[in-house]
Amino acid sequence: MPNHNLVDFLSKVSFFSEVSKQSLENLIVNSSEESFRKNDTIIAKETIGDSMYVIINGEVKVHDKEHQYDILTEGECFGEYALIDNKKRSASVTAIERTDVLKIEREDFLNLMSADSGLAQGVLAVMIKRHRELDTIQERLSTSKLELELVSSKMNGLIQGAMDAIIMFDRNFRIVLTNPSANKLLENDDALQRNILYFFDEESAEVIESLVNEAETNTTKTINSFIPNIVKVIGSNETETLNEGTISKFGNETETFYTLILRNIEERIEAEDQINFLTKQAQYLKEEIKELTNDYGIVAEDVKMQNVLSLIKHVAPTNATVLINGETGTGKELVSRAIHEASDRKDKPLVRINCGAIPANLIESELFGHKKGAFTGATADRKGRFLLADKGTIFLDEIGEMPIDLQPKLLRVIQEGEFDPVGSSETIKVDVRIIAATHRDLLQHAADGKFREDLYYRLNVFPIEVPALRDRGKDVCLIADQMIKGFSKKMNKPLVDLSETDKSVLMSYHWPGNVRELQNLIERAIIVSKDGTIKFKDIIPDKRSDKELSQEQQEDKIYTAKELLTLEKENILKVLKQTRWKISGKNGAAERLQLPATTLASKIKALGIERPI
Repeated sequence: MPNHNLVDFLSKVSFFSEVSKQSLENLIVNSSEESFRKNDTIIAKETIGDSMYVIINGEVKVHDKEHQYDILTEGECFGEYALIDNKKRSASVTAIERTDVLKIEREDFLNLMSADSGLAQGVLAVMIKRHRELDTIQERLSTSKLELELVSSKMNGLIQGAMDAIIMFDRNFRIVLTNPSANKLLENDDALQRNILYFFDEESAEVIESLVNEAETNTTKTINSFIPNIVKVIGSNETETLNEGTISKFGNETETFYTLILRNIEERIEAEDQINFLTKQAQYLKEEIKELTNDYGIVAEDVKMQNVLSLIKHVAPTNATVLINGETGTGKELVSRAIHEASDRKDKPLVRINCGAIPANLIESELFGHKKGAFTGATADRKGRFLLADKGTIFLDEIGEMPIDLQPKLLRVIQEGEFDPVGSSETIKVDVRIIAATHRDLLQHAADGKFREDLYYRLNVFPIEVPALRDRGKDVCLIADQMIKGFSKKMNKPLVDLSETDKSVLMSYHWPGNVRELQNLIERAIIVSKDGTIKFKDIIPDKRSDKELSQEQQEDKIYTAKELLTLEKENILKVLKQTRWKISGKNGAAERLQLPATTLASKIKALGIERPI
């Protein structure tokens, strides 16, 4: 940089702001410009400094290893103390990017201070100004100290009066502060210097320890977060409590502390559990079971389904256990609901559980409930489905999928009307009517060792076989008609009437998915319908063989007169061969074709049919 530009530049630097331009010109004569690349060290900690630097352009950081104190840019100075002492530097300075500096060496600076009174006066004026600023800062600090003491007093009052437990501990997990709520939670008024981890169960202690260790490993990372797990505290008197909490970190490199704030949530969990219980019970009382039939009810004109309704009517008033058999999607759940609604228990819950949809390790808890602490994650007591169904009915769908090791417990409920929740020795009595359903052959399942035979016979007190949709004749059309009305209204579509062709298509399809498949296809048909018309042939899968399709195509074909003569000739030849060319008489070709012998003879002649030699 040219000298006159450098003088203007230095006059704007705070350290030289009171120095005359003439003195600055004298200063730069013996100074030098130096350049540093990115990551070059300009000053190293513990080295003895001999120069001051002014940043002309670029950027540097003041740091001690990885800890960064400051960032300096153009017009800022560093190393000023090297002008008046030869002590070791307390920090390092490294270029963040390419940086140009003006280097002023101590010896040249001191010589110029002696020779140039203007420089000395200017630097002294700056130092006096800085001193006055320090006095002002000191006065502010004194005022701030009083304010800090007041704030500290208020903070202490908040901590001591807080309903939440507040515990502060160091990096060695030694407790350094507790408030009265914490002392109550820990059941200890003298917890200081004790290891905080001793007051937690093993799982909670591991969570707290891992959070602290992670923060200690990564010193740049701060902690101020909600603890995702429930924290179980075990007091000095062995009282266990469940808490939610937050943890935060504060301090510096020398001393680090952690603040743990805990709130007891047992009453809340108990209240939430009661609310969930009542909510579930209310849900089971609703008049909605949409999964299979979307509220279409049982449509039954076919004799097979009429027989099912007759069985429902007979068994409903009793407390007999019912086993419903049938393919997937036939409406077994709807049958169970019909039994419940026609029974004396209709004002009590009908509780459904799909034994095949719940993981094997959870189904026992789902059915019978559990006590708090029975297994990992059991943070509160839970009421099972059997207790929800007390005085009502429980529907065990897909009973064949129930784990075999759980079946004795179900057998006990059927026989004795009692069970023990998971993790409890308390026996609970219930009055529950059991209806089970399956698509499996349970007796064969038992022979294969996958189902208890004694449980099968206990369930099979009153069996009901729900027929497949393909075996219910015109019921498929009646059900489809109700579904069309329901979906049309729901989707605001024009009402579609089933034509005779539509009915024929519906009745000729095999329906492997039964009523559930019919529901899905009808919904799709209503979605794609245009102007109140549906093309069921384009929607229903055609699973017939190529041979069947070819035959149908032949049946639909229109023949020309020539083709008809050819067909007639082939037909007469076929019957003549079968009768060995016997035209008249018993079992002759004329009799087989139901034609007079003279008429057949005329046709043979007209068609040019000749007996082979």
